[in-house]
Amino acid sequence: MRKHILIVLGLILLVIAAGIVYLAWPDTAKLPADAVTGKRPQIAAPREQLIPTVDVAKVVGWQGSAKPTAAAGLQVQPFATGLDHPRWMYRLPNGDVLVAETNSPPREGGGITGFVMKILMGRAGAGTPSANRITLLRDADGDGVAETRSAFMTGLNSPFGMTLLDGQLYVANTDALVRVPYVEGATKITAKPELVIKLNPGGNHWARNVITAADGKTLYVSVGSSSNIAENGMEAEKYRANILQVWPADKNWRIYAAGLRNPNGMAINPASGQLWTVVNERDQLGSDLAPDYLTQIEFGDNFGWPWYYWGGYPDARVEPKNPALQEYSKRPDYALGAHVAALGLTFANETKLGARFASGAFIGEHGSWNRKPVSGYKVVYVPFAAGGFPAANAKPVDVLGGFLDKAGPARGRPCR
Repeated sequence: MRKHILIVLGLILLVIAAGIVYLAWPDTAKLPADAVTGKRPQIAAPREQLIPTVDVAKVVGWQGSAKPTAAAGLQVQPFATGLDHPRWMYRLPNGDVLVAETNSPPREGGGITGFVMKILMGRAGAGTPSANRITLLRDADGDGVAETRSAFMTGLNSPFGMTLLDGQLYVANTDALVRVPYVEGATKITAKPELVIKLNPGGNHWARNVITAADGKTLYVSVGSSSNIAENGMEAEKYRANILQVWPADKNWRIYAAGLRNPNGMAINPASGQLWTVVNERDQLGSDLAPDYLTQIEFGDNFGWPWYYWGGYPDARVEPKNPALQEYSKRPDYALGAHVAALGLTFANETKLGARFASGAFIGEHGSWNRKPVSGYKVVYVPFAAGGFPAANAKPVDVLGGFLDKAGPARGRPCR
């Protein structure tokens, strides 16, 4: 009898162990990366994972004369080097460039994904404390190299987005939108930042972006979700996974669009005056799901997170269900591929790169940590048609590559 019990227990343990191995086994992409891009991408069947696939390239930096590889007809050279984890840039009207030297604040919690992310932060080159600084770079002689560098603002809290409006410089910290008076040509701000609105901090997505709306009166602020699929409950996601519209004159605001897991880069389309954004979609549905995307945003839009992705595909993991939202979940305009981590967004009117890149959007793909094989790690261009939307059969065009070394490590990770 005892022998029989031991055999049964052994079989149970074997089944449990096999189940754990199966759940933790890395998921390899079944589709080529290109198939999950464009206006009508292939949407694979979900392959749920208890433990995410982990395949993150170790960042080693640019060694010697190494630099990104530019598309045919373009050249690239360093504008400034030796920065402390530069994540975002903003060009001032006089040509000065502001760079947010920043990183995530100390993380707490975050579930399985958060735990894995903490381990991987160092490997991905993002494990250092935040410098909490905005640096000014000036190229006065126009030779393409910044000869002046100044600590423009210090003592911030994981700053990211920056924009000018009515003589005020607005900075999006991880927990607040603040502003200071701006004087053209200044190399340092000494004024104490004034609070405009508070932003909910914490969780997996810390970076807050801010841009000026086409009306020249309001601001758009992006606030990513605190988790992957609201596994900590929707109360933890209050005013998260949103783009906010802010009236800075009286410090009022509203939710402009919702259901956006992690909207980061934002820009105004010059052809229409409409807001566009790039969004990082959910994890642990396999290496082919779900596609990150580029899309136009209108007031009242809801893109379905956490219940739905890509215009109504349900995520069975999310509880409680929300069936009423399915038919109202807006489908994004353009898929960029699964897990590319699309961060930067700039329209072609801000560049002078010739006719080939004259009408469309540039996207900085930070690079995957949970896809096998890795995706992203490049800057791409999406051609737009005359109507102000991506061309019908357009595929992303590589503009800058070479961020991944042929041996495996990453030399860098594009942002903006």
